[in-house]
Amino acid sequence: MQLDDSLRETVRTRLRTFEARRAPPSSHHAAAVVVALVEEGLGAVIDGLSAPTRWSREAALLLTRRAANMNRHSGQWALPGGRIDDGESPEDAALRELHEEVGLRLEPAEVLGRLDDYVTRSGFVITPVVVWAGTAAELTPNPAEVASIHRIRVREFMREDAPLLEPSEEAGRQILRMPVGRQWIAAPTAAVIYQFREVCIAGRATRVAHFDQPVFARR
Repeated sequence: MQLDDSLRETVRTRLRTFEARRAPPSSHHAAAVVVALVEEGLGAVIDGLSAPTRWSREAALLLTRRAANMNRHSGQWALPGGRIDDGESPEDAALRELHEEVGLRLEPAEVLGRLDDYVTRSGFVITPVVVWAGTAAELTPNPAEVASIHRIRVREFMREDAPLLEPSEEAGRQILRMPVGRQWIAAPTAAVIYQFREVCIAGRATRVAHFDQPVFARR
């Protein structure tokens, strides 16, 4: 899947026609995460996932591993993001966090749309914002928040064995994970990636708010 104008317009159109659901007002903290479409480049070093030997223009998503010294979710897979400050929109917060965490500054025109809010067990309402990062070549991790940056091929998330589902201890819910190489990513990050896959790539209006997080990801 090439990162080109056709993909950009397809994703933009599908998000424009998708009715993203907002979570009702609550005491949860508002946060935004960025689903950034970017060139794969030289790819990511991940167990079980082969990296390209030369620069690749294949479409990828930008993910990070959180710094080990963080109070919440240290070492876990994540999308760039954080709390929405007073006076900010989710789009404003997403672009600010993208710059603060990985050194990538994008203009508001690169925002393609939103996915559904996801309410976490740790007290946040996350609004996913999809952006076009294009040919961004140089990324710099903020060591206070990010241990490493990874460009993971979109087609890796289209695997037939994804998503991985298992029963939650809460009746009627399933825990969702997304495989990557021989590893896996936990919800909420996995839930956002899965909905991106379904809505933006496959063209299916799939909802994910009902999926649960593994116990370790709820802190």
